[in-house]
Amino acid sequence: MKSRTMSVKELVMLAMLSAIAFAVVSVCRIPLGFADFLKYEPKDVIITIGGFLFGPLAVIAVSLVVSLVEMITISVTGPIGMIMNVLSTCAFGCTATFVYKKKHTLKGAILGLALGVVLATIVMMLWNYLITPLYEGLPRAAIAQMMIPVFLPFNLLKGTINAGIILLIYKPIVTSLRKLGLVSQNEDPNASRGKLRMEVVLLALLLVASCVLFILVHMGII
Repeated sequence: MKSRTMSVKELVMLAMLSAIAFAVVSVCRIPLGFADFLKYEPKDVIITIGGFLFGPLAVIAVSLVVSLVEMITISVTGPIGMIMNVLSTCAFGCTATFVYKKKHTLKGAILGLALGVVLATIVMMLWNYLITPLYEGLPRAAIAQMMIPVFLPFNLLKGTINAGIILLIYKPIVTSLRKLGLVSQNEDPNASRGKLRMEVVLLALLLVASCVLFILVHMGII
């Protein structure tokens, strides 16, 4: 009976995370000044937090659900855009989650997120080169010229911003979910160990602030 209860809780949490991730991508799509079709949206933050709680399979499941709903509602890129969304989220979220589950510490979380940023950047540069010409109508030679000045900084910035936000909000969110009885202590044994460390807050704020500053300079705003 206990395993059945936990299974129901997990399904409820995954459904809730899917709904929140879709709501986030619906209302928050921010152009970063690299290309019109490249916009930052923070759904990977929500999905990766779900992965930290329930494992890499949760990242895959939630990303599939959110990307499918996005495809049939607000997206104009169809199945190709859905594939790109799933690839991007899983490259970042599954990598970070896998490392965090193997090394369930703050250092493990930071290492996992850093590797997630690197792997997602590499994966998306490859798939941007292969797939972007299909739905943007651009010649592959034009896409090749965009790899370093456009796709590389965009994906690095997107991943770094997501990593910084996750470091900043993961612990408070998990603590709140535990108080509501939606997440058990066993699902995150580190969740109750004191307050969020100040160095983590400073690191997260530094990452996000640095990325925002770079974007503002790149767009010519400052």
